[in-house]
Amino acid sequence: MKLFPRLLLSLLVLLPLAAMAAPAAVPLVEGRDYERIAQAGPFQPLAGKIEVVEVFGYTCPHCAHFEPQLAAWAAKLPADVRFTPVPAAFGGHWDAWARAYYAADQLGVAKRSHAAVFKALHEAGTLPMQNVSPDELATFYKDYGVAPARYIEALRSDAVQQKFDAARAFALRTKVPGTPALIINGQYLVRGNSFDEQLRIASALIEQARSGKAR
Repeated sequence: MKLFPRLLLSLLVLLPLAAMAAPAAVPLVEGRDYERIAQAGPFQPLAGKIEVVEVFGYTCPHCAHFEPQLAAWAAKLPADVRFTPVPAAFGGHWDAWARAYYAADQLGVAKRSHAAVFKALHEAGTLPMQNVSPDELATFYKDYGVAPARYIEALRSDAVQQKFDAARAFALRTKVPGTPALIINGQYLVRGNSFDEQLRIASALIEQARSGKAR
């Protein structure tokens, strides 16, 4: 019984410290944390989901550095959030790699091969940054169980062209300034000075969209 006052005193001292260790979340500020997209609209119909689009480029070194951290974050997103990679079709070598991604997607191997493409370009150097040929791409995707002729057929298909056109139209409409770029529900372009900050802001915008507070 004599220990009770000391225990109570300890708790009174620790409670303020605990409050200091868990500060309240800082409210997001438009213009600092995110930009509102003038021509708003999701990449795909939301269908009850919250959409997170990453506009990326395989040849972009920042995207390559971001990929492991982003993949880990995306893997933990709740069921009501749909994460969609959208390759940047900015012209030149960007277009060839955007088509490469959509051909892999058409054949069902994009998710399995995504990180490996970054490594082949930025670490191993086994794929060229520019002027990549259909044969080089087909050889790469052969390791994922895709016959070269089948990959080249997909690369040149109308279905891939349609996906490519949609990716280009989305990038133009949302005025993506560069890569990597995160866009929430086709309405908000995430800003931030680091990858950690971008993911923090994206998570906060997701919560706001879920609660209907995004504005």
